[in-house]
Amino acid sequence: MRKGSFKLLLGLTLFLTLIITTISCQKKEPVELTVFSGAGLKDILPQITDEYTRKHPEIKVNINFASSGTLQKQIEQGAYADLLILPGIKQLVALEAKGLVDKSTRRDIVADEIVLVVPSDDQKIKDFTDLTAPEVTKICIGEPTTVPAGEFAKETLVYLKLWDKLQPKLILTKDARQVLTYVETGNVDAGLVYNSTARAAPDPAKIKVVAKAAPEMHKPITQKAVLLKETKEREKALDLLHFLAGPEALKIFEKYGFKAVSL
Repeated sequence: MRKGSFKLLLGLTLFLTLIITTISCQKKEPVELTVFSGAGLKDILPQITDEYTRKHPEIKVNINFASSGTLQKQIEQGAYADLLILPGIKQLVALEAKGLVDKSTRRDIVADEIVLVVPSDDQKIKDFTDLTAPEVTKICIGEPTTVPAGEFAKETLVYLKLWDKLQPKLILTKDARQVLTYVETGNVDAGLVYNSTARAAPDPAKIKVVAKAAPEMHKPITQKAVLLKETKEREKALDLLHFLAGPEALKIFEKYGFKAVSL
C-alpha cells in the first residue's frame, strides 16, 4: 500500500514537473507595435525597426506607409496605431487639436532638405532658375495641401519667386516617391523632392541632383515622431520612439541623406 502510494506520488510529481517546465519554456507571443509612417521612409524605416527588434526580440513592428494627409485621415477615422512618424507639421497639429496624439511625446528625430532632381542624361537644367526655360515643360512636386514634400517645394519656389511663373508646368502627385518615379522614367523634366528620397532612389543611375534649396527657402524639415493617445503599449512604443531618435538609428538615417536635428 505504501509502496503503491509512493509510486503514484512520484509519477504525479514528475508529470506536474513536466507540465510546468513545458509551460515555462513555451515561447511567448511577441508584443506587436503598429507604426504609421510617411511614404518617404519606406526604404529606410524597416532597416531601423529590424535593428530594434534584433535587440528586442519580444517586439514585432508592423508599419503602414502612406502620405501624411492619408495617415491623418486614417487616424481621424479610427485606425489604430501606437506610433506616428511624419514630416507634415500641418497634419500633426490637426491631430493634436483633436486629441488623437500625445503631444508630450513628440520629438523631431532627423532633419532633411529639398533638392531639385532631373533625369541623369539631362543637360538643360542646372539650377532652380532654369525651370523657367521654354524647353522645360513638365515639373513635378507633391500636392502641397496633402504632401509635406510638396508644401516645402512650394515654399522654395515661392521664395525664389518662381511659383506663379511655373504654374502651367506643374504636375502634382500623391507623394514624394511618385515625383521621383516620374523623373526616373523621363515623364517630367524635373522634380522637387527630399534629399532622402533622392538618395533612396531604386535606380540612382537614372537621376541626378542638380541643386539644393538653402535652409532659408523653406520652413525647417524634420521627421517627427509621436505616440497615439489610444496606444495600448505606451511604454514599449515610447522606447521605440527613443531608439528612432538615438545614435544607432541616426547612422542608418545618414546613409540616406538625413541629418541630425539642430538643437
